[in-house]
Amino acid sequence: MNERWVPFDVADADANPFGQWRRWYEEGSREVREPEAISVSTANRAGRISSRMVLLRTADEQGFVWFTNYNSHKGNDLDEIPRAAILWYCEPLGRQVRIEGPVVRVSPEESDEYFNSRPRGHQVGAHASNQSEPIASRATLEERVAELELQFEGHLVPRPDHWGGFRLIPEHFEFWQHRKDRLHDRVLYDLANGAWSHARYAP
Repeated sequence: MNERWVPFDVADADANPFGQWRRWYEEGSREVREPEAISVSTANRAGRISSRMVLLRTADEQGFVWFTNYNSHKGNDLDEIPRAAILWYCEPLGRQVRIEGPVVRVSPEESDEYFNSRPRGHQVGAHASNQSEPIASRATLEERVAELELQFEGHLVPRPDHWGGFRLIPEHFEFWQHRKDRLHDRVLYDLANGAWSHARYAP
């Protein structure tokens, strides 16, 4: 047994899942290089499910926010079925958190604020890449970047309309702690009528 796999009982859990999330995220942030990395799973009307890693930018009682190209595969999925699941994993501590709920686009102002904070190369790249579309070669992409760098030379790079944030509004959390002999600790939170309840579940 890994000595860092500490017990996690429902009696130890915060009554508010956001408080529990902050506690685990802060502890995990001291253990991994990129704690903001999360897996986001979406589905389309055909039932095709897909997952990908993205970077979590904000997480509070309003929801969990990441930014992307709205015309991407995940963007199209969320246009069809505006729900998603997030998975956060911290291997050194043997922990994972699963979060589910509806997804909405953040305001243009919030997207602008984050876009304007990004490195200029990232801003140009958001214009250059038709994410999830076929492309002839890497050289084609680099040529497009060079064209845009000339176009925006001496100017601020504006946020393209197809780029912005999504916010998952949690309705369900699962906190999972690795334990000996696969007898893991699981505490689940559910939102009903504006109030959170939580309970221990079998591994």
